[in-house]
Amino acid sequence: MGEMDHSGSGEVPEGIKEAENPTYKVGDEVVIHADHMEGMDGAKAKVVGAYDTVAYTVTFTPTTGGDPIPDHKWVVQEEIKDAGTEPLKPGTKVMLEADHMEGMMGAEATIDSAERTTVYMVDYTPTTGGNPVKNHQWLVESELSTK
Repeated sequence: MGEMDHSGSGEVPEGIKEAENPTYKVGDEVVIHADHMEGMDGAKAKVVGAYDTVAYTVTFTPTTGGDPIPDHKWVVQEEIKDAGTEPLKPGTKVMLEADHMEGMMGAEATIDSAERTTVYMVDYTPTTGGNPVKNHQWLVESELSTK
């Protein structure tokens, strides 16, 4: 797997809408149940953003070269070039405008799955130690809990 930009700028994609009634509100303390990167599963986190959108898993080949990265979680509707407003179907070829990791921006990708949901941006401290991660994008509701 390529190198993730562990901390983000906190900027969100243009056009993404803040969630009106998210399960986890900004400021809530949550536990992460996802392993997008080492030290994430079981980490305590603080919600810093909640947005209603379509979340996708995608397979893409980094613009920097190398093997395709399968089933990357998550890219949101607003991070896909000319995505429109309706969910894209699995198998659709797209251009990524996300910059979650090196070689992602401008990469061609294939949609693996789509889910209309609330996505969350969180701050957390990895369970493996090290520096806190700020503004991690994205986690979906099923990857978070209050304990």
